[in-house]
Amino acid sequence: MSWFKRKDKGIQTSTEEKKDTPKGLWYKSPTGKIVDTKELQENYYVSPEDGYHVRIGSTEYFEILFDDNKFKELDVKLESKDPLKFVDTKKYPDRLKAAQEKTKLKDAVRTAVGKSKGKDLVVACMDFGFIGGSMGSVVGEKIARAADYSLKHNIPLMVISKSGGARMMEAALSLMQLAKTSVKLAQLADAKIPYISLCTDPTTGGTTASFAMLGDINISEPGALIGFAGPRIVRDTTGKELPEGFQTSEFLLEHGFLDFITLRRDLKNKVNQYLDLILNQPLRD
Repeated sequence: MSWFKRKDKGIQTSTEEKKDTPKGLWYKSPTGKIVDTKELQENYYVSPEDGYHVRIGSTEYFEILFDDNKFKELDVKLESKDPLKFVDTKKYPDRLKAAQEKTKLKDAVRTAVGKSKGKDLVVACMDFGFIGGSMGSVVGEKIARAADYSLKHNIPLMVISKSGGARMMEAALSLMQLAKTSVKLAQLADAKIPYISLCTDPTTGGTTASFAMLGDINISEPGALIGFAGPRIVRDTTGKELPEGFQTSEFLLEHGFLDFITLRRDLKNKVNQYLDLILNQPLRD
């Protein structure tokens, strides 16, 4: 005898009445671990099951770094133009507009100043969601202006890289940003104002070839991909098999390209601890 017996036959439910599981309740990490999104958020967007650091953007990093999430955003209205009239599968202005509508951002970096553990800090944070965090004229200009702000007000600068490299739609104009940002960081060094570079997943291409590797202290999160060209390109070019963990933050730390790797929950304390050490001032609790 069956436990349940259908009372009526031929029951049909209209599409409008069907219930779907709400999206965003769960997150699946690359290792297959399932995590409640609220638990993930409370754990600094790090999977408690396997320690995987989920990609996050400027909104989340500002919340982590700035006291009470209070800050003043700099150069908010700066937007890219299309001097080269670039067209691939769509016109560059159309691609920019689509990215802006999708991400609610003006471009691939946001810059801000605020208190971090009670002291001023300028932060430039890239957003991978905006055309792969690609570095165009606006990205270079905003980072340069953030460095100028640091110089003018004698405030340490921190840049958080998360980028696929230079923006091909701006061609040579995007490559010019490597020199522009590097010069500004050299000016910070001459003024003895600390610059901390945080490389997150992924940091590749022109960002790695410029500001991402020029910090007084270069740091990263666990498991981040950091390099110039991708592993496949390197393997095909050299014709050699790559060592295990090639271009991960752990590999770069072992080979001297990074000073340390920090868990995201320790990021604020670590950054400010090293700023205190660099500036020879009392350590903050």
